Amino acid sequence: MNVDIPEKYHQHLRVGTCSWKYDTWKGLVYEPGTRYHADDYLVDYSRFFNTVEVDQWFWSLFPGEVKLPAEKAVSTYAASVPADFVFSVKAPNAVTLTHFYAKQPAKFREFANRPNEHFLDASIVEQFLESLEPLHSRLGPIMFQFEYLNEQKMPSRAEFLDKLGAFLGRLPSGFQYAVETRNKNCLCDEFFDLLRSLKVGTVLLDGYFMPPPSRIINRFDTRTADFAIIRLHGPDRAGIEKRTNKDWSQIVEPQQGGIDTAVEFVRRNSTDFITTYVNVNNHYEGSAPLSIERFLNELRKEAPK
Repeated sequence: MNVDIPEKYHQHLRVGTCSWKYDTWKGLVYEPGTRYHADDYLVDYSRFFNTVEVDQWFWSLFPGEVKLPAEKAVSTYAASVPADFVFSVKAPNAVTLTHFYAKQPAKFREFANRPNEHFLDASIVEQFLESLEPLHSRLGPIMFQFEYLNEQKMPSRAEFLDKLGAFLGRLPSGFQYAVETRNKNCLCDEFFDLLRSLKVGTVLLDGYFMPPPSRIINRFDTRTADFAIIRLHGPDRAGIEKRTNKDWSQIVEPQQGGIDTAVEFVRRNSTDFITTYVNVNNHYEGSAPLSIERFLNELRKEAPK
């Protein structure tokens, strides 16, 4: 597997996967026949890739509490990778959910769809960042992932943008922040202008009923900060899990158009000295490491004139 980044893009490209603890990557990323401890995977992973997306701390909103990262886990992750490795991290959903999820365990049924008092609470983000302090220079973008917001959760786009701008303006300085929306009507000039005014990064999502990133980058100026993120997730999580039986060792549903768009996005950004994070999920094509190899093979080709 060749996942070496072309020299031309060394300074402005980070490519990695969404999570990393998959036994079915043995023979690709991990050693066949080796029994890995939960904390061992990242050491071998970082020999191939220079970034990874951490989503485990996203799941933070629970009845009666907000769970933040444990110091031991954060310190272990920092010690497992080289000094030039970078983590992109999903911010806690405790600050991005307007309401508790509808599905709750029986004993917490009364919390279903209850308004979330921590929505857009900058103090939670401050606590979260403090918990990540052991990562030091290895901490990259903090991604705020907002679910699809219907009119009951957010009456209008204008109201969302007003609240989002006020929230982002309250966050601690000195960190990289990025925003992902799953409302396609939020992808507008006003949205990108807001992010640009605050030097907050753009997150483009390939999947989850969102418009193809190609449509977005050809319609809007997505250059909002000195970095950007494209997340390759795919359109049918349940379908690909059924097809692969969660064996993530081969490509089963090639997404050539999305791969080509990611290449174009990286090329465009690099000309403006914008660092691009390409975060790839197993659900995109069936094997995130092999999708990255396909992406880099395309990137190595001469750009069309």
